[in-house]
Amino acid sequence: MTDSGSRIRACVWVSGCVQGVGYRAFARAQASLLGLAGGVRNLDDGRVEVQVEGERSVVEAFVESLRAGPPASRVRDVAVQWEPPTGRHVGFTIWY
Repeated sequence: MTDSGSRIRACVWVSGCVQGVGYRAFARAQASLLGLAGGVRNLDDGRVEVQVEGERSVVEAFVESLRAGPPASRVRDVAVQWEPPTGRHVGFTIWY
C-alpha cells in the first residue's frame, strides 16, 4: 500500500450470514457517511463483494466497519485485496 495520505482501492469479500440481513444497505450507508466511492453486491456463493475507493485511512476504517456489519449479520471472514484506485466510481451504489 501507499502512504496514509493517498488514495487506495479495496476489493473486499465478506462471508458468513451476510445476505438477506441488510448488509448491502449497511455498507452503502457507511460508505456514504465516509464519502467513499464504489459499490456492493451479493455473490451467488453467499458472500458479499465490496469495491471501495478513497483516502487510505478512511477506506481502512470502512473495512473495519464491514467486519462488524449490521446487527442481524454474522460476519465470519473479511478478505481484502488492496489495489491502486481506478477513479471510475462516483458515489456508492448497490449493484444487482
